Amino acid sequence: MPETSPPEIFDCQSCGACCAYSEDWPRFSLETDEQIAAIPAKFVAANECGMKFENGRCTALTGEIGKHVGCGVYAVRPQVCRDCMPGDPECRIAREALGFPVNDLPDEEIWWN
Repeated sequence: MPETSPPEIFDCQSCGACCAYSEDWPRFSLETDEQIAAIPAKFVAANECGMKFENGRCTALTGEIGKHVGCGVYAVRPQVCRDCMPGDPECRIAREALGFPVNDLPDEEIWWN
């Protein structure tokens, strides 16, 4: 499975909450047509507004949420996925929504320094 975060900071590969939070996220907003075209069509929503979401998760997410996950399109994932970082507000919202602890997350400042 592709690497999703530096394990010394937080192992996103043992989470996956951000990829299972909502079918309304991630949405395409900053991607060019070329960037969207690079994502295999089977992972893009029928209305082409974002990633396909089925069975409570992004279809590009592999593995078991909360145990070991990866991204099947990591190299060409949408910008919103690139921007979500461990401990940031979106990460915390997704983890809390799925009942995952947030106390083990790094402080958001780690990513901005």
